[in-house]
Amino acid sequence: MKVKYLHTMVRVKNIEESKEFYCDLLGLKEIKRKESEEGKFTLVFLAAPNQEDIALELTYNWNTNEIYSEGRNFGHLAFEVSDIYEICIRLQKAGVIINRPPRDGRMAFVRSPDNISIELLQIGNPLEIQEPWKSMKSVGHW
Repeated sequence: MKVKYLHTMVRVKNIEESKEFYCDLLGLKEIKRKESEEGKFTLVFLAAPNQEDIALELTYNWNTNEIYSEGRNFGHLAFEVSDIYEICIRLQKAGVIINRPPRDGRMAFVRSPDNISIELLQIGNPLEIQEPWKSMKSVGHW
């Protein structure tokens, strides 16, 4: 089985202040940006020079007054996997709760022993949708 580390997500209150810190001060560069009118958020992906395949995802939620506490500002770690179903079965057999099952054949969320949210993403195209995942409900939060 192949696993590839993709990105770490952190919530930010101000995109420009955050970019100044991460880009101007630390030397990262913006490699991708996504604006979602429907979801009311902006995602900005930053990477170190020559390391564009490992990113820091800055998530800015529009129109929120939420003050992010320690832990709330950190979102999740993401890993690309060669078979989303295989890894979810392995984790489940080990007693790990699948918080967001791979109903779409592409994405799942679990939690580490330290309660850190972990996103698992199918490499390439989504796998054919199948049971029991298709009907499985989400549990808790991720």
